[in-house]
Amino acid sequence: MSHDDERWVPGSFGLDADRAATMSPERTVLAVVHHMTAATRLADVMPLLESDRRVQVVYTCPPAPVSPGWTREYLGRLGATVIPWQQAVETGFDLAVAASYGNLERVHAPVLTLPHGAGFNKYARRWEGPGPEAGREMYGMERAVLVYRGRVIPSAVVVPTGRDLARLRRGCPEAAAVGVMAGDPAFDRLAASMALRERYRRALGATDRALVAISSTWGTGSLLRQCPDLIPAVLSQLPQDRFRVAAILHPNIWAWHGRRQVRAWFSGSMRDGVILIPPEEGWRAVLVAADYVLGDHGSVTCYAAAIGRPVLLASFPAGEVDRASAVARLGRMAPRLDDGVPLEAQLERAAATWTPARHRVISGLVTGAPGRSAELITAVMYRLMGMVEPAARPAVRPVPVPRPLAVPE
Repeated sequence: MSHDDERWVPGSFGLDADRAATMSPERTVLAVVHHMTAATRLADVMPLLESDRRVQVVYTCPPAPVSPGWTREYLGRLGATVIPWQQAVETGFDLAVAASYGNLERVHAPVLTLPHGAGFNKYARRWEGPGPEAGREMYGMERAVLVYRGRVIPSAVVVPTGRDLARLRRGCPEAAAVGVMAGDPAFDRLAASMALRERYRRALGATDRALVAISSTWGTGSLLRQCPDLIPAVLSQLPQDRFRVAAILHPNIWAWHGRRQVRAWFSGSMRDGVILIPPEEGWRAVLVAADYVLGDHGSVTCYAAAIGRPVLLASFPAGEVDRASAVARLGRMAPRLDDGVPLEAQLERAAATWTPARHRVISGLVTGAPGRSAELITAVMYRLMGMVEPAARPAVRPVPVPRPLAVPE
């Protein structure tokens, strides 16, 4: 369905907000969801507003290169009010929140942006075209997405650490004026979930076995692109009476190739014992439950290291990662997978060398305000709306028990 075909959605926003209202919200907030990864990050943030009876939250999906239809379906399953993009840009709101960039200059509201991964790590993908190559900026800190025709688009740019504020100041000084160091909500939820490790392990069938999580980001440098047969290879090397294997695939893999196709590709491995985690939720519970992580330069691998999980890198395209980032530091610290050495011995060696001091280095690069991200982001959102915050301090919620995809019959 094209955007032109979508019908306007009535509700407590816009000119007819009071026509059929039962509640009387004082502010309306727009969650701008560019893709599934952004959707999962906003799922950590929007509940900070949604329980306030003074606030109405609605969602929209702008035009996007990666399966916006699937993102809209996901939001619909959550029970969210989802309005067409054209309606969103013709309606005024008191705040807009986004975990990615693109078309935000069209929104009629103060805009708050935040990363959808573990901070700012990767260079923007180089555009394919006939012109000569040029230097690339850090994705999420590109001047081209922060400034539109002489004006900074966001009213607040949330960054996880003070180092990121300094990087923003160097890359786009005008946007640094609205930069806010507010930690990392995904890391905080991971930390709050550590006490539930045994519950997660039971749900994954790993109470009496070591759990190996395999994490792949998307694109040409990813684990799955570079090592397409790694998952069955891991299964063949690790005895199933002592190991369980879970696979975490970046949402863009599912969006680009299709949910049915991805499940079909890994159906044989699932029958052989691999736990396939759905893209919407479950990856953090798996990291908490895991004993080892095989990964790449994606955020999931970085989060694993930040909470103390031993990491073995199966792929790491260093040229795609900023040298000052948390992911780059992990790339310099973590061992590389060696096809010529038994996997179990490599996992044991990685665990022996991954000390608390090492994971504190990574966690310090992931968040500058551990445990306080919800509180700090809430304060910024209410400030932009011109409202007094609720008296109760926002709670950091543990992540839900994982629900792996069913093994194909």
